[in-house]
Amino acid sequence: MIHEFRTYDLKPGSIGAYIDRVSDVIEERKKLSPLVGYFYTEVGRLNRVLHIWQYDSVAHRDEMRATAVVSGNWPPKTMELIEHQYSEIFVPAPFLPPLDIERKIGPIFELRSYTLEPGGAPAWAKAWGPKIEKRMELSQPVGIWTSELGQLNRWLHMWSYESWEHRTEARKKFAEIGWPPSSGSRAIDQENMIYNAMPFSTVQ
Repeated sequence: MIHEFRTYDLKPGSIGAYIDRVSDVIEERKKLSPLVGYFYTEVGRLNRVLHIWQYDSVAHRDEMRATAVVSGNWPPKTMELIEHQYSEIFVPAPFLPPLDIERKIGPIFELRSYTLEPGGAPAWAKAWGPKIEKRMELSQPVGIWTSELGQLNRWLHMWSYESWEHRTEARKKFAEIGWPPSSGSRAIDQENMIYNAMPFSTVQ
């Protein structure tokens, strides 16, 4: 299984128009492959959209995207709203328990993106696996991923919070559960962004 992260930087002030146009066609698109989530930024780089799609493989991705285009339903008519586009392929962390696609766990979603030392991902997975259940007691993940195609040695994790207060209280308890786990391999770059879910996102 792979997840494709499609990140779009929109023209300032165009989020509302973008949501309206995608709303008209998203349900048909979701019939072709599962939508993990559809978000727009609240804190960080503004006017950014992130949609995450699930596929069985890269070949399955190619097949479903071609089918969507032939149907005439997808992509939505948003091109004049978009300034930049990025596509990356990530693999979900094997230590996460199965997660339902449709969940109401937000409305605040924090995406933390780390660049690891080359070869560091296996050590991170080994360290995080035994701690994940305790971490999930504090807030629910949308997912944890390692990069497969695109910029390499990346480690992404997205967490949901019911409020800003929930996020603050959860982070205060990190030390009690030994979070983040020590892997012996450091992150050489880190950034975080806060997202809101779009009305049609499967995760809210």
